Amino acid sequence: MSIIGQLRRDVGGEVMADDYTRQLYARDASMYSITPQAVVFPRDADDVAAVVAAARDHAVPVTARGAGTSLAGQTVGPGIVLDLSRHMSRILSLDPEAGVAHVQPGVVQDQLNRAAAKHGLMFGPDTSTSNRATVGGMIGNNSAGSGSVRYGMTIDHVRELDVVLSDASTAHFAPGTTAGDGLAGALHRELPKLLTEHEHAIATGYPRFWRRAGGYRLDRLAADFDLAKFVVGSEGTLVVVTSAVVGLVPKPKRTVIAVGHFTSTQAAIAATEDALACDPAAVELMDRTILDLSRQKIEYAALGTILEGDPEALLFVSFTGDDEHELTGRLAHLTSLWRKHNHGYHTLEAITPAQQSSLLKVRKSGLGLLMAASVGARRPLAFVEDTAVDPKHLPEYTARFAEVLDRHGLKAGFYGHCSVGCLHIRPFVDLTDPDGVATMRSVAEEIKDLVRSYGGVNSSEHGDGLARSEFNRELFGDDLYEAMRRVKGLFDPANVLNPGKIVDAPSMTEHLRDPALPQAVPFRTHLDFEVVGGMRGAADRCMNIGLCRKTDAGVMCPSYMATRAEEDSTRGRANALVHALSQADPKAALGDDRLHEVLDLCLMCKACKSECPLGVDMAKLKSEALRHRHDTHGTPLRSRVFGGIRFLNRLGSATAPLSNRTGLVRGLMEKRLGITAKRPLPRFERVNLVRWFRKRPAAEGKREVTFLADSFTTYTEPGVGRAAIELLELAGCRVRLSDGCCGRSSLSKGLLDDARKKASALVAGLAGEGTIVGCEPSCVLSLRDETLSLLPSDPGARAVADRVRQVEELITEAIDAGDLELSADAWPAGRKILYHGHCHLKADVGTAATLALLRRIPGAVVEEVDAGCCGMAGSFGFEAEHYETSMAVGEDRLFPAVRAEPEDTVIAATGVSCRQQIGHGTARRAHHPVELVLAAVRR
Repeated sequence: MSIIGQLRRDVGGEVMADDYTRQLYARDASMYSITPQAVVFPRDADDVAAVVAAARDHAVPVTARGAGTSLAGQTVGPGIVLDLSRHMSRILSLDPEAGVAHVQPGVVQDQLNRAAAKHGLMFGPDTSTSNRATVGGMIGNNSAGSGSVRYGMTIDHVRELDVVLSDASTAHFAPGTTAGDGLAGALHRELPKLLTEHEHAIATGYPRFWRRAGGYRLDRLAADFDLAKFVVGSEGTLVVVTSAVVGLVPKPKRTVIAVGHFTSTQAAIAATEDALACDPAAVELMDRTILDLSRQKIEYAALGTILEGDPEALLFVSFTGDDEHELTGRLAHLTSLWRKHNHGYHTLEAITPAQQSSLLKVRKSGLGLLMAASVGARRPLAFVEDTAVDPKHLPEYTARFAEVLDRHGLKAGFYGHCSVGCLHIRPFVDLTDPDGVATMRSVAEEIKDLVRSYGGVNSSEHGDGLARSEFNRELFGDDLYEAMRRVKGLFDPANVLNPGKIVDAPSMTEHLRDPALPQAVPFRTHLDFEVVGGMRGAADRCMNIGLCRKTDAGVMCPSYMATRAEEDSTRGRANALVHALSQADPKAALGDDRLHEVLDLCLMCKACKSECPLGVDMAKLKSEALRHRHDTHGTPLRSRVFGGIRFLNRLGSATAPLSNRTGLVRGLMEKRLGITAKRPLPRFERVNLVRWFRKRPAAEGKREVTFLADSFTTYTEPGVGRAAIELLELAGCRVRLSDGCCGRSSLSKGLLDDARKKASALVAGLAGEGTIVGCEPSCVLSLRDETLSLLPSDPGARAVADRVRQVEELITEAIDAGDLELSADAWPAGRKILYHGHCHLKADVGTAATLALLRRIPGAVVEEVDAGCCGMAGSFGFEAEHYETSMAVGEDRLFPAVRAEPEDTVIAATGVSCRQQIGHGTARRAHHPVELVLAAVRR
């Protein structure tokens, strides 16, 4: 029996061996790629044991992984990949009195912290990837983070482990456990002998600096024979963890942050000593490279509004505790020290959570933002980014590090944890160029020698993996390295568990991702992809950092939040497209059925365009892929129906109210078109927006504004359009109505020729002067985005895009100028508005303008709900096969948030799909903000 057959017989979880799934798991967040034979999603420890047994029987390696965010290549391997994050992700128990939690390996750090926070506790290690990093992955890497100066590393918080050993037996590791039978018993008998035989090497061979994540921790085992702690940081090479008991620490009630502004990176590093003298919880550096990249992203735009001047570097110093007065005193002491010693030119003091939110968001996104500076194959690579030295050496060490980079002509971004002497420095290198590979190796060897000269460590929190394991013999010495090889032999005599990591590793230049990709075959795309490498280059911007796997904040990626399946993440889809576009006939590959299974649940919300630090625009990529699929398989009737939604809505309006009597045909619609009968259809209005506008007297005004009469506001919710137009006219605008289609519905179905035709006609109709506005974000904002991709050589498209603004902006300006007056009596003081922003609005311009308008209503208390995508996504929620996913996305955060509000809370939403979904999922009416503002106008 083949290993795949044995796995499918013995494992309860999914076993996937198709080409696309294997490619999705060929990469992690490192510069490496190894295609596995199969991927298994175990449901429990028995499944894990069955996988290891099958692997042993067939001499095939097993690589366990969680979020797949390893930076050194730990979680790629040629055999069976175990994805422990999908099903084994439960918190089994939490004991606040004992201060411990029992968790499965797939539990995400933030998930654990949310549960612990209810009891005033938290998990001490604080990684920047806390919204997707799993506890199992943290154990594998011995992860740390910004707070390690106070809370140490993961090894310091692991109490007990349940594991599967390399012979498929299970064991419980905890302090005080004794030898038994089998492999576990052999470990308890043989490891003490090994410690004795290599006592001198263990005592003298490790670097003196405490913050270490490389090699096997025989020094910890010699001090305290605790196998649970010993296997922490072993990168899945010794055991597979199936559950863990971890310690929790008291969660500080308050945090205050000082942000020092400096004229150079070296000046910021030089200020670290004063910061450490004030007993901080963390000291973090961010250089100009990352600051400039943050300014280009809507997600992080708020940072630019609070910084002073144009700093070359920032130093974030956090103080945590329960006494705010004491914390602000320490912050003030730091400020005075910096002023006394002439460190920096300004110190920003962030006391409240609101003041800190934008700071923390950018600080935790340094890696992703740095990756966004990639140009083609020239990427910031993680091969020397995990060194650490005693902070007292940091200024001199960093200066010499920079000299090495300068000598090799490399640029790099600098950020990291100054409080523990760890800086993440990622040089930009093109690994498709053999000279680039040679340069990378030379730099890695020089930095390895440099860090040794300061008594530092080569791996301080990101592990050895494929990037650094090669150097372990030299770093630890022959005797200690041989002791580590013996450890591997004792735990894994058949070399089944993640071989080639920590000991007996290949060269760091093997298995590199970029050189392994075949040269892309040129082919014509229908949309304009401006990045290097065209469509494949746009997909290959993904560096697998996994931010699309977050589940508790933001929008990206709504279908992943609902399914927790890798292929439903932006990362999974991007990797699938890279694979398809690397085939000899990429056009044919884009028609592949399995590829479109991977793409199918993409809601085209565009959140990845803004929330993915690398700006992977999956909505655009999917539109192009759908077009090529239609070329191969023909265009489905339903796609043509939804692509022609404006014509159908116009017809429905013309025949209303008869057209609203759809009960008799709903079954036929589901059978023939796949339009679910579970979802209420929009109601057509006989007096649509165009009819209303034509019949009313023209209003005079001093400012010309063109209102885009979109396909939905016009025919199904004309009251929204009327409210906007009335507000504009009351504000002194002369409104012109544009009755045209932007082509968005066609674009979303891959009908790109039709979309281009519609976009071209609309652009021609909008030619002229004056501002262009509209109420449906997906339509009006398409003029600033998709239309430019459809019509890249049409100067009129750019001219139109430059005239587009949000209607909320114009109305707010009119209120502030006194041209539009809102009544203080129109709204009950203190009545709440809960606002849900449209995904495309968030992705393209953000929600600030809408919130500002709502907050102009006298007496209104406005709150924006962080509920991600509503799940409707235009036609997606009407499609029978997508209905359950659509509702699951809504149930993730939006529906519960709306239901939790009292009846007198007013729900507001800018998107027609959002309003439909909220009504269907919660039975609460949602209003467009302009309707609420019009109701508050003083007449």
